[in-house]
Amino acid sequence: MHTVELLALAVQVANEAGYQVREDWFGGTGGGACEFGGQKWIFLDLSLNPREQLAQIRAGLDEPRLAEIRLPAPLAQLWNYPKAA
Repeated sequence: MHTVELLALAVQVANEAGYQVREDWFGGTGGGACEFGGQKWIFLDLSLNPREQLAQIRAGLDEPRLAEIRLPAPLAQLWNYPKAA
């Protein structure tokens, strides 16, 4: 699976975990996860390559919520995380 496909899959997983994912240009100096207004957000820095953006999503997903999600096999393997299914 190509990195861009993995990134799209990771965005879908983040959405299923209750995160809003927003893409914006931070020039390599921003991005990551935060919570405001009762909503969890992951900001992706468009100046980063897809693999780095994928790492931003992984870093932003909190472990308790991630444990409840059925990770697709390619992401579980990439993130060295056991599949729920």
